[in-house]
Amino acid sequence: MVELEDIYVAGVGMYLPQAMPAAEAVERGLVDERTAQRTGMKSVCVSTESGPEMAVRAARQALGQAGAGPDDIDLVLHACTYFQGHDLWAPASYVQRESVGNACMSLVVDQLSNGGMAAMELAVAYLEADATRRGALLTTGDRFCLPGMDRWRTDPGTVLGDGGTALVLSRSGGFARVTSMVTVSDPSLEKMGRGVDAFAAAPLQARAPITLDDHRARLISELGMSELIDRLLTGQRAALDQALDDANIKANDIDWFVVPHLGHPKMAFQFFTPLEIDPALSTWPFGSGVGHLGAGDQFAGLAHLVRSGVLAPGQSVVLVSAGGGFAWTVAVLEILTAP
Repeated sequence: MVELEDIYVAGVGMYLPQAMPAAEAVERGLVDERTAQRTGMKSVCVSTESGPEMAVRAARQALGQAGAGPDDIDLVLHACTYFQGHDLWAPASYVQRESVGNACMSLVVDQLSNGGMAAMELAVAYLEADATRRGALLTTGDRFCLPGMDRWRTDPGTVLGDGGTALVLSRSGGFARVTSMVTVSDPSLEKMGRGVDAFAAAPLQARAPITLDDHRARLISELGMSELIDRLLTGQRAALDQALDDANIKANDIDWFVVPHLGHPKMAFQFFTPLEIDPALSTWPFGSGVGHLGAGDQFAGLAHLVRSGVLAPGQSVVLVSAGGGFAWTVAVLEILTAP
């Protein structure tokens, strides 16, 4: 995709429930001390509300910051990674009804941890396709809990956090301009989330709680560790390089990196070292107290930078994302005004 001209981030929102310190999780027997320390996570957000309910809270914040009403939103996309609280239900319609209350198209985007950024790229294309379209509301929301999810063990090296996030894109202006967006995918890696389990007739029939350990081990045995690592790093690098090239910017010119909230060993292996990202210039210190929000880390990280007051006109912010499937999305933002 070439450099974009007229798509802006007009508002961001984030709702996070109270965080449980890692030490408390150890005391409760939710995780062993060695595992907790190795992740580098200080705490993790734990909710009793569903993902869509938290997404609505975040959406109202983002819409308020953007000054956007029902007539300003032409698309609602809700990204999620896990059960949304009801069976045979459309959570995007709930988010739309409870937040913006209009009659535009609303859809769920399901691409695991890359869902929020995938929704952003789809929304950018949707707005660019028709000059009469004004804006889009993007939300994410997940609550990770038993019997399906063990937030400390389901995805080894990642601690799953609960929360809702939102972002408003606009054609008419905002505090940041989207200068480029790039997605790279490698579906040969989809087996990392499937393994050799048979296709089931209902959720949680194969494994409860869900665990990815066996699937990864089998994929490594089939591809070899070096091949798997090469594919993971090549996809992420390709997405970042192309996004920077499309935005006509160098990596050294980036002021802030918004990154996933994975455990520190994973962050070092997948992002900090291969992409040469200084953790101090990233949202990792924030994310290490929140946990991995499924599809929402990037919107949450941007909301954190806004709330922290560190963004200034002329700065460049890169949103880096990766998700099972496998897919990598990178967006480059130019800060226009102090939000």
